[in-house]
Amino acid sequence: MTQAEFQQQTATNLMLQVANLNVYYGESHILRNVDLSIPQGQMVCLIGRNGVGKTTLLKTIMGLLKSRTGEIVFKDKPISKLTPDKRARLGIGYVPQGREIIPRVSVQDNLLLGLEAQPKGRKGNELIPDEIFELFPVLKTMLTRMGGDLSGGQQQQLAIARALMGKPQLLVLDEPTEGIQPSIILEIESAVKRIIAATGISVLLVEQHLHFVRQADKYYAMQKGGIVASGSTEELSQEIIQQFLAV
Repeated sequence: MTQAEFQQQTATNLMLQVANLNVYYGESHILRNVDLSIPQGQMVCLIGRNGVGKTTLLKTIMGLLKSRTGEIVFKDKPISKLTPDKRARLGIGYVPQGREIIPRVSVQDNLLLGLEAQPKGRKGNELIPDEIFELFPVLKTMLTRMGGDLSGGQQQQLAIARALMGKPQLLVLDEPTEGIQPSIILEIESAVKRIIAATGISVLLVEQHLHFVRQADKYYAMQKGGIVASGSTEELSQEIIQQFLAV
């Protein structure tokens, strides 16, 4: 992507723009000239087999890994040099692979920790908004339980709810359906769609579950650290599915 093309795209209604991103582990070249954009109020899904760089890309967007070259722009603001906490407080919520809830802390306290990501941080007297329990009713019945005592699906709902406590404008989800039973997958899909409809936030999703992938507006397919295909999920062909989603 040329500089002119990049400036033209960031001037449009984009929540996030990644351009010419290159990331290394030591001298191993992991991400190769990655270009990706996420419009406001849309869900974009990143697909690809294991080990192609999907999680590395998300961690780089969040500031957990540093890029060697390239640009990341969030709401027209370059963020490549910002620390992860500053990116979170700008409005990027992150649910990592494996969820990373705190197992020996109650569900309520796990949720309240999400307030740290709000622009002015946690004030100390905030309550959990009703909207969280409307999205994930099961959490309201488990507020006093330890996070580690929840099932995998309940922990995933808790992790997403905790990210929403920071009132993000972009929600980044790394394989939210991994290891979760089908009925809970459908609940999470429904919750994410309702979040977008109700708040207008954008979602960047890494996912292997085809039904969830098709809920997105657009897909990017990764292979060997680069974007090799993209388009509307309505145009997601069987050939692309077999190439990038089949086990």
